[in-house]
Amino acid sequence: MNQKIIPLIALILFSAFTAYAMINAQESLIDFGARLMSSLDTAQVVIDLYIFCAMACVWMYRDSKSKGNKIKSILPYFILTAIFASLGPLLYLVVSTTREDRSDPNL
Repeated sequence: MNQKIIPLIALILFSAFTAYAMINAQESLIDFGARLMSSLDTAQVVIDLYIFCAMACVWMYRDSKSKGNKIKSILPYFILTAIFASLGPLLYLVVSTTREDRSDPNL
């Protein structure tokens, strides 16, 4: 239970902030991304973020595989990661620790 509290709080707060930002945005997500990539300094940050996202996807894949899950069970997390970066891994942490809690006979 305690393992998922911090990721759950982060997921809720960041999801709410993301929804608020998208509702109030003056441009589409694609236009925003294109604008970020048009400048060298912001492009570096975006590239760095997506390198981290790729590493998170590798971690989710390996963790899921070690638990005996199929690749299709983590595809939604990969898609969320590709679009919203940290929301995919945060959701994966919350869901995977919830499943572990249910399967733990000591709880």
